Amino acid sequence: MITTVKTFLTNCLNLAKDKKAWLALVAGLLLTFSYAPFEAWPLTFACLALAIYTTQTTKPKPQYGKLASKRATKYGFIFGLGWFGAGISWVHVSIATFGGMPLIASILLMVLLCAYLAIYPALAFMFATRFASGPNSYGLLLLSGFAITEYLRGVVMTGFPWLSFGYTQTDSPLNQLAPVIGEFGLTLVCIAIGFALYRLLFTRDFKAAVASLVALALLFGITHYTRTNSYSNKTISTLLVQGNIKQHLRFDPSEFWTTMSKYQDMTRPHWDADLIVWPEAAVPEIEALADSYLAGLDSAASFNNTALITGIVDYQRDTKAIFNTLIVVGNKEHDDEHGHYQYLGKNRYQKHQLLPIGEFVPFEDILRPIAPLFDLPMSSFSRGDKVQNNLRANGLNILPAICYEIAFADLVRGNYHNDSDILFTVSNDAWFGASHGPHQHMQIARMRALELQRPLIRVTNNGISGVYDPISQTQVSMPQFEADTLKVNVKLIQGDSIYSQYGNLPVWIVVVLMGVVGIAISNKR
Repeated sequence: MITTVKTFLTNCLNLAKDKKAWLALVAGLLLTFSYAPFEAWPLTFACLALAIYTTQTTKPKPQYGKLASKRATKYGFIFGLGWFGAGISWVHVSIATFGGMPLIASILLMVLLCAYLAIYPALAFMFATRFASGPNSYGLLLLSGFAITEYLRGVVMTGFPWLSFGYTQTDSPLNQLAPVIGEFGLTLVCIAIGFALYRLLFTRDFKAAVASLVALALLFGITHYTRTNSYSNKTISTLLVQGNIKQHLRFDPSEFWTTMSKYQDMTRPHWDADLIVWPEAAVPEIEALADSYLAGLDSAASFNNTALITGIVDYQRDTKAIFNTLIVVGNKEHDDEHGHYQYLGKNRYQKHQLLPIGEFVPFEDILRPIAPLFDLPMSSFSRGDKVQNNLRANGLNILPAICYEIAFADLVRGNYHNDSDILFTVSNDAWFGASHGPHQHMQIARMRALELQRPLIRVTNNGISGVYDPISQTQVSMPQFEADTLKVNVKLIQGDSIYSQYGNLPVWIVVVLMGVVGIAISNKR
């Protein structure tokens, strides 16, 4: 035991003296400033170049193979710790504020989460270094390796695809590529530019930089000649209602009527909008018990020839299933004289991608008794179908996503149709306070709009609520942490983007080709 502790302390001391370890950590930490709300997107390439440098032995020349891959794994893991440690630090806000755990325990939980996520970049660097034989094969295998590990990060244990590199380019000139290659493709573009920058700065290799410029020029050319989206001749007026209900009051039964009345009162002066939207679970009462309230909303919306979409919790007594749901009241079609809301009607959306711990608890019999974090209100939701119909509201086809789901590009695209008019997402980011989490969440939603080339309407409990136009790339939003309404005209868009039709398939074809070529080059030497 004493020997083990002594070895551990010695390793820690050696690591503290390792300059490259510090460089890898700093590269990961600085990457946070590439995302919203900071949006210093060029920093992405510098951080990636620095991360690649730390994983490479450059003297007397780069080394590859099994021994070198151990070094790459270590520094890739340290880079990942910095990347996620700073990037998702907002998760700790919810754990510390609502989790009911001691500070040391909550910090340990965050360290474990970040360490788990750091495994993925470590594996990508390990794979490239292990099987490469030179810089050319290394670059190709690094791109293939990151494609695989980023995909796995988005699906293993329900997935956590937050903070992919492509999101840093939401407001950069590279965002023009999103309708063709999506955020997934943009992530690989970032890695390619980072690798070219590494070769340029640390090995004085200008060929990699030229190759990257040529590839980018080709991509931009494809994007220019394949752009088929344009404004239609239709504009709608939309009202977003942000109630700013305190998190500890949202599911307090004594506050249900106060919350429901507040949303109703905030909406009343604006029934003339074509579409009215409320946030996730804006109606806190269980749907089956809110029938008279919903019937009143339905009548008011129908009388004013509009439709209202709201989040609500649906507890179905027969099956004991609980769904995080979006429903529509009021007009469904333009020619409806009266809308008729019906409980369990087909015009609804049930959340599919549930948030671990927040909406379902794995191994709940073991975890729930440990701490309030594992026994939060409304943490036993059932999963809706993966593919569901668009919502119909006042003649519009609304593509919905609830909260965390917007980060899953394949899920959102899977419910897209060529007649989808609007990308609509709701959330409640009150869990994360004044952190950068809500800003990242909005950035992710805007990337989905760029990919699908549909206007985005996002309404939340306390912000960020707003509307984003992917053609003009303009955003109109209301302040966070205020009860407010936003009425804005939304231009509808026609046509299908390349990404909406084919998803990540073209990118995966290129990834497979790069992997095959990379392995072939390695085997020749």
